[in-house]
Amino acid sequence: MSAKILDGVALGKTIRAEVAAEVARLAGNGRKPGLAAVLVGEDPASAVYVRSKGKATEEAGMHSETLRHLATISEEDLLAIVDRLNADPQIHGILVQLPLPKHIDSDKVLRRIDPAKDVDGFHPVNVGKLVTGDQSAFRPATPYGVQQMLIRSGIETKGANAVILGRSNIVGKPMANLLIQQGPGGDATVTVCHSRTRDLPAVTRGADILVAAIGKAEFVTADMVRPGAVVIDVGINRVDDASHPKGYRLVGDVAFAEVAEKASWITPVPGGVGPMTIAMLLQNTLQAWRQIESH
Repeated sequence: MSAKILDGVALGKTIRAEVAAEVARLAGNGRKPGLAAVLVGEDPASAVYVRSKGKATEEAGMHSETLRHLATISEEDLLAIVDRLNADPQIHGILVQLPLPKHIDSDKVLRRIDPAKDVDGFHPVNVGKLVTGDQSAFRPATPYGVQQMLIRSGIETKGANAVILGRSNIVGKPMANLLIQQGPGGDATVTVCHSRTRDLPAVTRGADILVAAIGKAEFVTADMVRPGAVVIDVGINRVDDASHPKGYRLVGDVAFAEVAEKASWITPVPGGVGPMTIAMLLQNTLQAWRQIESH
């Protein structure tokens, strides 16, 4: 068996085009969605990601702002920037790129963002809304992207056994919350695994849908996967590779080649979940604009 590829690049482009068409239809008289990204420090991966977000935002016809600050910025000054963006009528979505420097309390900063502009979906208000099934919730972009991949590829989640590797607030927990909701892309029976899970391979082999989000390179091997399972790889890890021009290559949390021989569907790394994350961030910004404009 050779798995079909879940192409996040193609699906992401489709969603971004849908968002751009809706922005073009609704915008006018200087009104359009605005997204502000705050980048603190010089982390190369964060800088690339924020640049990609800014470019995608402009391509969708939205207003984009990127605020770059040195890693030495004080927590007080960063909170003041968030306050200013909260009050800015041109900005409908705010994201503060993580990780932040150690002297800044990330939770404090994320909680300072107006929940109505929290397009990352990390504020406790939006977490609570997601858990209770409130449709005005902002769903964190990565698990939201995974759910859209499943829906748009015709993969049935209703009644499926879904196993999630990882319990982070960014992916694992919201992924579980999305999959157990009623409706399309939901109604699954969900198990969340972590470092304390007993006999992990036995648990993962029970999965119809396996979502790997633990940050360990090629951790999921073929013996952990049931034949015909859908495997979603959220991980992105650098591994040394002297044969590669950069001296390293990017791999996911799944040993792709061997697992692809057993799975029915699989996401590649790169080119799988990553492009969906930016697409869903734009979808959330459009949602934020609509909700703010309607009040």
